Amino acid sequence: MSAPRSVARPATRRTWFGLIVLQLPVLLVSMDFSVLYLAMPTISDALEPTATQQLWILDIYGFMIAGLLITMGNIGDRIGRRRILLAGAAVFGGASALAAFASDPSLLIAARALMGIGGATLMPASLSLIANMFPLARERARAIGVWTAAFAGGAAVGPVIGGALLHHFWWGVVFLINVPVLAVLFLAGPSLLPEFRAARTEPFDVFGVVLSLAGILPVVYSVKTFAVHGATATAVVTGLFGITMLAAFIRHERRAAAPLLVLSLFSNPSFSSSLAVAMVGMMAQGGLAYLTNVYLQSVLGYDVLTAALAGIPMAITVAVFSIYADRVTRLVGVRFALAGAVMLAGASAIALVSLSTSTPLWVYLVITAVAGIGFGIQFSLVSDVVVGSAPPEKSGAASGVSETSFELGNALGLALLGSLATAVFLAGDGGRGFADSLGETLKQSGRTGPVADAARSAFVDGLHVAALTGGGLLVVLGVVVVVVMRGSAERREEPVLP
Repeated sequence: MSAPRSVARPATRRTWFGLIVLQLPVLLVSMDFSVLYLAMPTISDALEPTATQQLWILDIYGFMIAGLLITMGNIGDRIGRRRILLAGAAVFGGASALAAFASDPSLLIAARALMGIGGATLMPASLSLIANMFPLARERARAIGVWTAAFAGGAAVGPVIGGALLHHFWWGVVFLINVPVLAVLFLAGPSLLPEFRAARTEPFDVFGVVLSLAGILPVVYSVKTFAVHGATATAVVTGLFGITMLAAFIRHERRAAAPLLVLSLFSNPSFSSSLAVAMVGMMAQGGLAYLTNVYLQSVLGYDVLTAALAGIPMAITVAVFSIYADRVTRLVGVRFALAGAVMLAGASAIALVSLSTSTPLWVYLVITAVAGIGFGIQFSLVSDVVVGSAPPEKSGAASGVSETSFELGNALGLALLGSLATAVFLAGDGGRGFADSLGETLKQSGRTGPVADAARSAFVDGLHVAALTGGGLLVVLGVVVVVVMRGSAERREEPVLP
């Protein structure tokens, strides 16, 4: 006769307070992605970096995060997720202070790299801790929705907070604000967050770490270089090297006794479909967010702060529907909730073709707010499905894979959709002498006159093509999700503890 099994218990009030604490590092990581673009002109005036140094100041943070997410998630599974969360927060906080008082560009680049190393621990550790804190599927889905909402909210309010701070203080304040927030995490985390580590201590896959870094970092660098400079020899060679290393990584993982990445997870249709949604969804959202930000400032003529505020309606709908994505799932099931959200986001992206050089701002706000519904639901479900598909001892590594897909998708958005829009923009030159971008063209020709008007019109044409491409990919992906996830469990059972 088998021993009786105990059903997982609902989360306590203390656990929900712990979830609030977990949002602090998520907010900081997402804010840091967006706020630096706002602070960069001020930093350039103060430190006078070269053009190459400016790119590294902007990109090194994302490079380190993208390259280390899987590794840090795996380490957290082994040494303890709360431990690596707090250790990463210490690195992030110390590096933030170093960045705030950097006296030259090289020191700022080094500090940003350290922030990326710390940030790479925060995302998978916080997401995998949620899996431990909320064993009931319904509560876990709601908690992951809150986590997703915090990430979206941080990205939206980052430029607003940064703009207000930069108006009154020096540029270093955009980094220094991280320190008091992380102090709260250090004070409350040990008492409110549980510790979890895998019971087995298999040999660490050091060679897998090396191969993953040798693959992911060059690929991300190649994509970003392609976005800025086009298909240069450096971008092509670096990309091919990264792809070769990723192929070697996969081959090694198939043979490793204790692999860094459990490849069998990819045989799960829900897991693989979710990663595809993460990458393509973030590609569309990231690419179009960049283009519409240029549209608001350079085409419609709004200032930076107004453009940042225009992103708040979408952030609100992303946040609300991330939190309540589980209700949609209970009504129609994971398969149709995920596919429907992807298609709604795709249709909203396609609706951006209605924008012109004189469109009222409210039209943009409505379209992006509706898009936020689709993105909020899909991003929340992706994280929930990925974490729920992995065994508990591997949820940190699975979270790292999910976050890596988001990071790569964001880089691809700028590289592919941004480059496509630029190509259409340049094709509309018609001998007028456009520069490489709309902003540079307006600097050279002035903000009024026939050249400026033609440049704005050509940019809008490029935005339309990118919107049709990104939205079309999402709609097609939604159909693929319906087909591929056919037969997958529509409703997840509550776990039973041994």
